[in-house]
Amino acid sequence: MVNLLKALLRVLAGLAVLIALLGCIVYWQSNVRLHRVFPVAVLPPTLPAGTADVEQGRHLARTRGCNVCHGADLGGAKVIDDPAMGRLFGPNLTRGRGGVVAAFSDQDFERAIRHGVTPDGRGLFLMPSADYAQFTQADMADLIAYVKSVPPVDRESVPLRIGPVARALLVAGKIKLSAEVIDHAALKPDVVERGPTVAYGRYVAISCTGCHGSNYSGGKIEIGPPNWPHAANLTPAGHLAGWSEADFIAALRTGRRPDGTQIDPVMPRAFGEMDDIELKAAWKFLRTLQPFPTGVR
Repeated sequence: MVNLLKALLRVLAGLAVLIALLGCIVYWQSNVRLHRVFPVAVLPPTLPAGTADVEQGRHLARTRGCNVCHGADLGGAKVIDDPAMGRLFGPNLTRGRGGVVAAFSDQDFERAIRHGVTPDGRGLFLMPSADYAQFTQADMADLIAYVKSVPPVDRESVPLRIGPVARALLVAGKIKLSAEVIDHAALKPDVVERGPTVAYGRYVAISCTGCHGSNYSGGKIEIGPPNWPHAANLTPAGHLAGWSEADFIAALRTGRRPDGTQIDPVMPRAFGEMDDIELKAAWKFLRTLQPFPTGVR
């Protein structure tokens, strides 16, 4: 019995050593990813001077998710605070105390938003720049002009702490930095004419890809905590196949499906604040998608 107990203790000790070793490897490899430098050269954007352009920037910030992570006042907000995933707060983007952009040039804003990298070239964690990489030059300039116009907010930015599960997902390639997936050298944003068209809908719907996948088939949202629901399948193979345009717009604006059930709050309600042209265009585009089984990205 004593020998059996000793053998069991040796096995447990070996497992503990193995787990500790794996943890060290995950921590090291994730740090390698997080500290990789992406040399990205950008031209200074030509910022608008008109109030209408700044208002368009405010609209983009509100409807493309900026306020979800950075708060309504852009002074910072909680995104995830979970022992497994970590403590992830959108930083203060104002020039108040605790803001992180006081020394940003216009190029630094462009680099962070479009390319997902810091001024010194490191990839930003969970910054969804892949959703913004194809912003037109005009929309990007309007957005930057708006961010720079926001009144200072004195709020300390909460330091990033990446949890063990998030680090493991990063090493496994389930979580990817936007800077890793964007083809920085090939970015040539098109001029997209605003209107209720498939082309403009494709442009608008890029903001959905962070959760619903590049082919919009939905499934598990890898960047979120384990309790986050699966993203819906937005292709014709999903539930939207039985919806009308009016159903789609009402669902985004009310947070309820046509059958009356509530859409999980993980789905940003801000998308429902898009105007009629944006939502009609997005609907037209989604109707053109190839059907994919849910989660087959």
